[in-house]
Amino acid sequence: MQYPPTKLPKVGITIFTEMSQLAAEYGAINLSQGFPDFDGPLALLDRVTYYLENGFNQYAPMAGVVGLRNAIALKVEKLYGCEVDSETEVTVTSGATEALFSAIGAVVCAGDEVIVFDPAYDSYEPAIELNGGTAVHLALTAPAFSIDWQQVAKAITPKTRMIILNSPHNPTGAVLTAADLDQLEALLEGTDILLLSDEVYEHICFNGTHQSLLRRPALAKRAFVVSSFGKTYHTTGWKVGYCIAPTQLSVEFRKLHQYLTFCTVHPIQLALADFINDYPEHTLELPEFYRQKRDLFCELMESSRFSFVPSEGTYFQLMDYSTIAPEMDDLSFARWLTKEVGVAAIPISVFYESPPEQRLVRFCFAKDDETLRQAAEKLCRI
Repeated sequence: MQYPPTKLPKVGITIFTEMSQLAAEYGAINLSQGFPDFDGPLALLDRVTYYLENGFNQYAPMAGVVGLRNAIALKVEKLYGCEVDSETEVTVTSGATEALFSAIGAVVCAGDEVIVFDPAYDSYEPAIELNGGTAVHLALTAPAFSIDWQQVAKAITPKTRMIILNSPHNPTGAVLTAADLDQLEALLEGTDILLLSDEVYEHICFNGTHQSLLRRPALAKRAFVVSSFGKTYHTTGWKVGYCIAPTQLSVEFRKLHQYLTFCTVHPIQLALADFINDYPEHTLELPEFYRQKRDLFCELMESSRFSFVPSEGTYFQLMDYSTIAPEMDDLSFARWLTKEVGVAAIPISVFYESPPEQRLVRFCFAKDDETLRQAAEKLCRI
């Protein structure tokens, strides 16, 4: 039998899968894939148990539990000054990845172009291509990994359907500024270009206020804004996220959502709604929680041969290994680091269409303090 050709010829297993498998095989400390090695808040876990044991184990509403959507709407109004209709503009999804795919699939058609910024999270381009679009790759400007807005202006064509933004940025930790949003707003005035804003690390921003697109009415009216409960509440395995978009865009978004997953796990949605309402301080305390972990990891790594600038956001830290193995590309270095040193990291070149000459790997510091100490001890021996 002859099988049809692959629809994603450039895609194999993700780098996250490869490095986590390698870490398990060699017994390495896994600072590669972005998940905590500690649990979510006990009060949240208790509420999940309550709803599991009290009969809330059937389908949830397609768009999400009403109480959770209301809690989300209240949160964004308090944090970003944005009033959203929880009935028509908030959709709960099975993880942020599903939300990203649904947003792209809802509006990107054959022949459309979508601007992405490299290094770009690896789920964007496959979703664009599966929907007949073309990803237009623009490189962020190192070492700050900022956006060159003149380059963006030159890249826009009559075919440009969407621009995908990610702040705080995975994998670099860079964050958008108010000045960035000023330039974006001016650039898009008078166009029909849509935005997809990946804001899953919105509450892990160390140097000021997170500049959500929801703060800007002119940007919010053309945007899908995607967030993640997994990142915020240390529960990545639950795969619960949400998307906020204007009513007309949400209608199209939900058309895909209802056929991808239809709805998201019911008892967890109810538990999240309770926790958001009962513990609103959690999101306000999260930046300092992760700042302490970032600072600990960076302090421990000061005596290493890596060079670095502390991350501005996310729970990732880039480190330059140029003085350790300048002849080695980052994928080879990450594999060597896992096998020979006993610490797994993510190479940055895999997130580029055309990788530049740089020697960077990404470490995740969303780990127990003792895990970070053990990892740093190994890395400082190199």
